[in-house]
Amino acid sequence: MQHTIKAFVHKGESHYVAECLEISVVTQGTTLDETLANLQEAVDLHLDGEDPASFGLAPNPTILVTIELGSRVA
Repeated sequence: MQHTIKAFVHKGESHYVAECLEISVVTQGTTLDETLANLQEAVDLHLDGEDPASFGLAPNPTILVTIELGSRVA
């Protein structure tokens, strides 16, 4: 059983997009903070009333986030 849910965050044209790898959750936000808050809420709603084991997850999994940094122009 996995103790973490991995999510990948990247910057789209106008929003940040967060996508989970183990479960079907995708969300977005205009700021990184908003996106991470939306991600937590979306994961909570997705797992609400479900047995985490049915997703291969341990009870009360944590979310591990990888953020793709945009390239900076010097």
